[in-house]
Amino acid sequence: MKFEIKQNILMEYLNYAIKGISNKNIIPILNCIKMELTNDGLYLLSTDNEIAIKAFIKKEDIENIEKCGDILISGKFIYEIVRKLPNSIICIEEVIDNKILITTDNSSFTLNCNNPMDFPDLELEDSKNPLKIGKKIFTNIIKQTSFATSTQESRPVLTGINFKINENILECTATDSYRLARKKIELNESYPEEINIIIPTKNLVELTRLYNVDDDNLEMHIFNNKVIFKFNNIILMSKLINGNFPDTSKLIPIEFENKLVANINDYFDAIDRASLLTSEEEKNIITMQIDGNNMIISSNIPEIGNVEEHLIINNKTNNNIKISFSSKYMMEAIKSLESEEIEILFNGEIKPIILKNPNNDDLIQLIVPIRTY
Repeated sequence: MKFEIKQNILMEYLNYAIKGISNKNIIPILNCIKMELTNDGLYLLSTDNEIAIKAFIKKEDIENIEKCGDILISGKFIYEIVRKLPNSIICIEEVIDNKILITTDNSSFTLNCNNPMDFPDLELEDSKNPLKIGKKIFTNIIKQTSFATSTQESRPVLTGINFKINENILECTATDSYRLARKKIELNESYPEEINIIIPTKNLVELTRLYNVDDDNLEMHIFNNKVIFKFNNIILMSKLINGNFPDTSKLIPIEFENKLVANINDYFDAIDRASLLTSEEEKNIITMQIDGNNMIISSNIPEIGNVEEHLIINNKTNNNIKISFSSKYMMEAIKSLESEEIEILFNGEIKPIILKNPNNDDLIQLIVPIRTY
C-alpha cells in the first residue's frame, strides 16, 4: 500500500473511525483501525464488537494512489500522529516486516502493524427494506428520549431505546422504570413489516455526533441482531439488545382528573430555583401544590433551609392537589418539549405525572411521583 493524502481530509475521516474503538478493550485487534486502499478510494474500519464504523474517502479526495492494499494499525497512534501533523500532504507507505512509514516534508514515523486477516468480518450489508429518516428528525428523537434510559447494567433492556414500527408509525420509547419518554412520528412511507427492537442508547447518541444536522436522510437497515445506519460516506453498525422491552402502553392514561397548563419557561425556572435547596441523596425532591389557579413549588431541607415559588396557571379541572417528584427528572423532561406551554396531567398524588405539549401528543414524558410520608 502506498498513497498520498491531505492531512485535513484524512483527519476528518479518522475522527469517524476512532469512535468505533473502546479504550476499555483488552483485545489488541479491536484497538486498531483497518485501512483498505482500492482504486475507488480508502476505507477506514473500526469495531469494539458492540459498534462498528466504516468510513470511505473517495479517490477524488486522495492526492495519489500508487499501490493498493490493506493494513491494520493502532487506532490511537495513527490518530494522534495525523492530528499533530501540519495541514500538508501525508504519504503513507507499507514497508517490509509489517510496518508502515508515515512521512511529510519534515516528519517521519514508522509504526508496527498487525495482520489485516485477523480483523473481524463486519458484514455491513444492506437490508431489502431500509428505513429512510431525516437526520434532524432522528436527532430530535434521540434528544427527546435518551435521557430517560437506565444506566444500570443489571437490566440491560432498559439501557436502550425501543424502536417500534407499525406501517408508517415509528414509536421510540425509553424508560428507567422511574420515568418514561415516548416519541411518535409519522414516516413518509409504510414499512413492510412490524419492527420491535432495542438499540443501545450510547450507540445512538454516538451516531448523532457523527453527522451534521441537515435536510438529508439517513438509512436504517434492520436485521435480527443488529442495525446498520448509513449516511454520506459513513456506515455505523450497532448490535441490538436481546430481551423484551416492557409493555409501557398501559402506563399512560387516556383520561385525567387533573389538567394544568403553564408557561413552560416560568415552570422550568421555578423548579430550577426550587431545586437549589435539594440534594441528590434525597432524590432532589420538590413539592408542587395546586390551589385553584395558583401553583406553589417548594423544597425544604431542615439543615439548609426552604424555598417557595408561586406561579399563576390554568387549572382546567379546578381540582386541588399536592404532589412531590424529582426536580432533576422534571427539568430533563421539560427541556425535551418544544413548545411555549406545558400541559401537566395526573390522577392523584401517587399516580404518574404526564407532561406534553398542549397542542399534540407526539411526545409524552412520564414521571413517577415520590411519596414524602
